[in-house]
Amino acid sequence: MQAMILAAGFGTRLLPYTAVCPKPLFPLLNEPLLLLTVRRLQAAGFDHIIVNCHYLREQIVSALAAIDGVVIQEEEIVLGTGGGLRMALPRMRDQPLLVTNGDIYHMVDFQELYRAHDPARAAVTMAMHDYPRFNKVTVQGGQVIGFDGQGSADLLAFTGLHVLEPEILEKIPQDQEYSIIERYREILEEGGRIQARRVDGCSWTDMGTVTDYLALHGRLLQKEIPLWSEFSKPPETQFLLHDEALQGENLELRDWACVGRTQLEKNVTLRRCVVWDDAPLTEETEYTDVLLVPR
Repeated sequence: MQAMILAAGFGTRLLPYTAVCPKPLFPLLNEPLLLLTVRRLQAAGFDHIIVNCHYLREQIVSALAAIDGVVIQEEEIVLGTGGGLRMALPRMRDQPLLVTNGDIYHMVDFQELYRAHDPARAAVTMAMHDYPRFNKVTVQGGQVIGFDGQGSADLLAFTGLHVLEPEILEKIPQDQEYSIIERYREILEEGGRIQARRVDGCSWTDMGTVTDYLALHGRLLQKEIPLWSEFSKPPETQFLLHDEALQGENLELRDWACVGRTQLEKNVTLRRCVVWDDAPLTEETEYTDVLLVPR
């Protein structure tokens, strides 16, 4: 089975933090989300995984370089979701392709979604759920019928997970920015079918903002949502400290906290914080609801 992880975006809503690290490599419980996603795909049986990258791509290339079965696609210009998929077409096998965004945490079953795709019924299968914040896709009778948030049928949210027949990418212009949703609009206009696969009940989080990113850590550490089995060191409590974190005197942890490989100065209080590797902290300081990163 083959898959592609879309990891080329700028993550502008997460500036200035994405000036330090591309969004797909943001650590989740001290492990890069992108590497966790690759492990999860491989555990589900995907042995051919394409990852595209553009912004701060040297970091993504370095992180993935030693992983067997991963093909890295470096993009010199911004290509968008559709343009990136079109560029990857020569790297794909002649079989359905599962596509996932590189910045989401979810419990959707990759293998089940892949096997639910039937090319005889639809060229594309989109994983959909009821998520009011993002409900913009019109679904009727198990089929996607529009992307404008209009009509009397159900409005659902696209999870960023879909399975497609590679041949549909041939009509996307090469070497220019293009959205895969625009190609999907064309398919509907041409009379093609796009299957909607409901995945309601699967925990799903988009790390689109710092608030989202911190909230995801809090929910994971407080065991409000399931943990992926791919985490190397699952947290035992709501406080996760890297084994190489240097703890200062009188460290106080409240509610929850995740701390990477860094120096914790004396008389520091952390409440609902994520601290990346090498992030500087100031002694005699209380930090609340913040992300701390290297300078």
